[in-house]
Amino acid sequence: MDTTLTLKPAAAPAAAQRDWSFPVEGMTCASCVARVERALAAVPGVSEASVNLATEAASVRGNASVALPALRAAVEKAGYSVGEQTLRLKVEGMTCASCVARVEKALGQVPGVESAEVNLATEMAEVRLASRDVDVAQLTAAIEKAGYTARPASDAGAAADETAKPALPDWWPVALAAVLSAPLVLPMIGSLFGADWMINGWLQLALATPVQFWLGARFYRAGWKALKARTGNMDLLVALGTSAGYGLSLYLLLAHGAAGGMAHLYFEASAVVITLVLLGKWLETRAKRQTTEAIRALNALRPETARVRRDGQELELPVAQVRTDDLVVVRPGERVPVDGVVIEGASQIDESLITGESLPVAKDVGDKVTGGAVNAEGLLIVRTTAVGAESTLARIVRMVESAQAKKAPIQRLVDRVSAVFVPVVIAVALATLLGWGLITGNWEAAILNAVAVLVIACPCALGLATPTAIMAGTGVAARHGILIKDAEALEVAHAVQVVAFDKTGTLTEGKPELIAYEAADGDSASLLALSAAIQAGSEHPLARAVMQMGERERVAVAPASQVRAVAGRGMAATVAQRELRLGSTRYMEELKIDFGALKTRAAELQSQGRTVSWLADVTGAPRLVGLLAFGDTLKTSALQAVRLLQEQGIRTVLVTGDNRGSAEAVGRELGIDEIRSEVLPEDKARIIGELKAGGRRVAMVGDGINDAPALAAADVGIAMSSGTDVAMHAAGITLMRGNPALVADAIDISRRSYAKIRQNLFWAFVYNVVGIPLAAFGLLSPVIAGAAMAASSVSVVTNALMLRRWKGSGQ
Repeated sequence: MDTTLTLKPAAAPAAAQRDWSFPVEGMTCASCVARVERALAAVPGVSEASVNLATEAASVRGNASVALPALRAAVEKAGYSVGEQTLRLKVEGMTCASCVARVEKALGQVPGVESAEVNLATEMAEVRLASRDVDVAQLTAAIEKAGYTARPASDAGAAADETAKPALPDWWPVALAAVLSAPLVLPMIGSLFGADWMINGWLQLALATPVQFWLGARFYRAGWKALKARTGNMDLLVALGTSAGYGLSLYLLLAHGAAGGMAHLYFEASAVVITLVLLGKWLETRAKRQTTEAIRALNALRPETARVRRDGQELELPVAQVRTDDLVVVRPGERVPVDGVVIEGASQIDESLITGESLPVAKDVGDKVTGGAVNAEGLLIVRTTAVGAESTLARIVRMVESAQAKKAPIQRLVDRVSAVFVPVVIAVALATLLGWGLITGNWEAAILNAVAVLVIACPCALGLATPTAIMAGTGVAARHGILIKDAEALEVAHAVQVVAFDKTGTLTEGKPELIAYEAADGDSASLLALSAAIQAGSEHPLARAVMQMGERERVAVAPASQVRAVAGRGMAATVAQRELRLGSTRYMEELKIDFGALKTRAAELQSQGRTVSWLADVTGAPRLVGLLAFGDTLKTSALQAVRLLQEQGIRTVLVTGDNRGSAEAVGRELGIDEIRSEVLPEDKARIIGELKAGGRRVAMVGDGINDAPALAAADVGIAMSSGTDVAMHAAGITLMRGNPALVADAIDISRRSYAKIRQNLFWAFVYNVVGIPLAAFGLLSPVIAGAAMAASSVSVVTNALMLRRWKGSGQ
């Protein structure tokens, strides 16, 4: 059956037509195809829409007014989604915030690009594609047309970047420029002591020329590319400013030197400015490398080989050749090469660089181990569960890289400013030149003041202010077991006013035990057997507790049929031709079950913090079989977590599906401000919405599948890594240890990082607001301007790096 249908509205002129091709997810039949095509054809400007079910792709033709977001919105309104692909590119040649804006603009103009984010500190571009027609060659061509170079970013490429040894140290251009420029500064130093240390003008020319045109060639190359792209950047400002100073000096040397006199020359201004800028860029590069230490440290945890036991033999293989279910031998002192489960042996494992846990963790048969951890003492045999890109360590690296590549919302202000910054500076420099020259008639002073304006107005600090703080913040957080998925979560978390906690697995150990089970007719053994039959095979913590008790009491478990989960309520099954229902008090009330004398006993257990479930028989007239009471131990760090948050002025809320008595007992013990109990999974997101009323920022902390909607609905979702992958996917922050005290640490590092961002942006803006007028009014020499420009970029990065000294309170 042909499932491709084409709708053709009135055609637009052929000359104005464009084509799009993108994946559509969620279609299951021909009616889905028709629905998507009608939605796309209804977008103004679309002349043809064709959707293919087999390839799950849409092809759209329309005029130039059609935008990809409009097509995406139409598909989503029809109930489907547009598939996305993310590519990462290494961009070289960027020097300031204007470069970032230009690269993003160039990428955004490539048809099929959904969005592009460029990070100056990491020199990485993250491009989201919503079209299958876009390839890397198109993206790199767009970047090269903008005046830069790009290549795909890959692990191999990154490794090569880290390990490649240059023929000469990277500081040699700075050292050589300093050696050549030092004699040019002698007259200035001599004047301070009343001495005449003036050197010959032709010698000054010989010293300044290699600095200007050889060591400073990078500024000319990058500035020329910017001019060809009809824009400006820091390199253009430096090239224009220093060339003006050099040119003025050369003119004076030829004019006055040939006449036998010697005018004051300004070769030192152009040469020293270039030297200082080179020094600033070198210091900045070294500092930026320190912000990526977290990534390098994590990558260094990956062992290159593994000792694999196959067919009774131990083989040392590259980790890439290890397969799932392979048996890996880990000797004392070695790093665990793969994620897996211990099937033989016992040891202490150091996971500090992965989870931030400072103490070794005991591992025995059945326990999980993570690749990259260090085996301290015993021989372990590990059955491999994940390797390569699916391993925990690989996922951590991807999350940290993703967070460092993303832009914080505050960066948008910087982007808007940088888009017009360089043209405005050139206009101010031109006004300075003409103003001084025409009013005073001193064109030498006019040129020098214009040079000072061009040199001091470096947008580097603006471009580095936000990404360096984000990189430092996410890096130090990762070392302490806090993984921040994106920059927005890091920025938003600083304003959190309310933290909502799930209970089981978040504040408690998540390993409940069956404390009591009491039958309405006194036959407790039958109650336990029926409950175990219903939950056989379930992975729910309460089900495991029932099964463990059944094994301990050696009850006979009959097979169950028609087993099904009742969302938010419990389970239903047929056992020995009896229709049974197991679940919460709410579920029993909906079934009209009479609790009888056990109602008082249940209230007593709940007041002790126990979770009560009920078993009912609905074969004929619904009747109660009995109750089951579960106890779960609070985590030792739960009380500390609540206390730390309250010390930060944050309100705490418990949102749980447990009964009111159990929830209130936990709330009282921990001192939680507000209790929301007996909450269905689908209602947790609604409660988060209620907590957000009045503009309050809310964080949700959870670990289960049922917490995912609430995690997504919160301003900041915080997931426990000990929970489900669904929860971690929905959350913006993941805690690598099951320690709720890390929630306060996550908010604290967010506050400190945001403070660094604001400090950096403040000083970057103030530096230009103050420096440019001083230069324009002749109060700054080009040399001082160059030093200030270099210092501004270095100070911004250094200020961000102070975050590396952060120590969390929940350690």
